[in-house]
Amino acid sequence: MEHERERPRGISRRGLLLGGGAAAVAGAAGYAGRDELARWWWRASGREKPRRDGELDHAGAEWHAASSANWRRARRPADYTVDLVVIHVVQGSYGDALRVFRDPLHRAAAHYVVRKDGRVAQTVRELDVAFHSGNRRFNERSVGIEHEGYVDRPGDFTEAMYTASARLTAGICARYAIPVDRSRIVAHSEVPGTDHTDPGPHWDWDRYLRLVRAAAG
Repeated sequence: MEHERERPRGISRRGLLLGGGAAAVAGAAGYAGRDELARWWWRASGREKPRRDGELDHAGAEWHAASSANWRRARRPADYTVDLVVIHVVQGSYGDALRVFRDPLHRAAAHYVVRKDGRVAQTVRELDVAFHSGNRRFNERSVGIEHEGYVDRPGDFTEAMYTASARLTAGICARYAIPVDRSRIVAHSEVPGTDHTDPGPHWDWDRYLRLVRAAAG
């Protein structure tokens, strides 16, 4: 987890650690211009997407609201294109993640947290911008998923966790027409400007993408 507040949109201070994020970065210029127009149209119109407290985007999730200091109100995908899923690891427990996301001083939260037994919590609506990646542009265009555990403990990534997370990601990809591949489902460590290492070397990307494709298909 170890999130930091949103950084400016400029060039990263670290390159991508894995090649999978390159395509996401390459399309940033077109994305920015397209979404800037859409965002201003929505602001000028004064239109608001309907929302209800505790409403869920993923069936079977439980609502655990993050502090409003840890996310930004938006109208996605009307004002920001959603075309990425960012995979995180908490470096702690499911309860730790929910606790810090409720803390306004933490200044960060992901949209979802997945527990080892497959339980899923939603803490921020997908239509809103969660401060989860440390990069403002990536936050605006992505949904962030935290996973209970530690990057150096392969046993923390259970079958139940992979399966539940894959179903969650498949649903997100379906809602926003995101391709199920490594250019669009990326590691936190691949976000420009981050110094994080999650989900780490023990996260089984091949297995995970197979499960996402199976859940989507």
